[in-house]
Amino acid sequence: MTSANTSTRPAPRFRLRDIATLLGLRAAYRLGSRLRPARTVAHAATLFQTPLPSSRTRAAAALPVTRARRETLDVNGEAIASYVWGDPARQPYVLLVHGWSSFGLRFEAWAARLQALGFAAVAFDQPGHGCSAGTLCTLPDFARTAAAVGRHYGNAHAVIAHSLGGAAVTLALGDGWSAERVVLIAPAADPEAATRRFARFVRLADRLRPELHRLLAERTQVAIEDLHVSLHAPRRHQKVMIVHDAKDRDVPLAEGELYESLWPGARLVRTTGLGHRKIVEDGDVVALIISFVSAAD
Repeated sequence: MTSANTSTRPAPRFRLRDIATLLGLRAAYRLGSRLRPARTVAHAATLFQTPLPSSRTRAAAALPVTRARRETLDVNGEAIASYVWGDPARQPYVLLVHGWSSFGLRFEAWAARLQALGFAAVAFDQPGHGCSAGTLCTLPDFARTAAAVGRHYGNAHAVIAHSLGGAAVTLALGDGWSAERVVLIAPAADPEAATRRFARFVRLADRLRPELHRLLAERTQVAIEDLHVSLHAPRRHQKVMIVHDAKDRDVPLAEGELYESLWPGARLVRTTGLGHRKIVEDGDVVALIISFVSAAD
């Protein structure tokens, strides 16, 4: 991470530029929602499915120092970058699934901890993320890719997934692969709530959300109402631990609590003060999850 005194330009100017961009987008969406609703919602659908560029830049920065073996998988005609520590064919392995606008190598430290316990580990970049091909991506793409990676490497001892990756894993389990244990960190549960938060953030008129949902389904061939966790979690049988922070402003704790209520035998661990992203790197959280994954029971 670049510190303020070594940056090529002062950090506040980045913040002001980002604020100006957001304010301009919001103004355009407010006006467009009234005057040009079809064009505005089409733009919103593209924006909703486009990962942040930071996913690719952070992955590129991590590549030179990773100890993983890099492989490329063909998933639905797209080149998906995967990262392998150890030998999943000979060792029990843990599948690591990142969230929205993240990347597989963010789990590098997790892989080292798992290897020390005798596990192999596999991570990958979702379409449009990290070093994988593609531009647009949303929950059905996340789920299809997670299932394809799981089928390629075989049934996992465990899967650890963050944010949208948690929702994807819940949908993908049973699609030709499985895992004995599941860990969901700040998992998203309700895609319609996600589009509501998105529309509120960019100031897209709420009356245009049904058209947004139609455009998303047109590309993915999956209706948004079919993606809700309530249709999938009750059918899962794996031992599951959910870890969610009370102050998560990206995915509310209520969504983690929904998993707890729907997934048979689920255990929810609540944290405080970690938010949506720091929770993945917190030492106590990592230790707790590693203990759950490696437990003999």
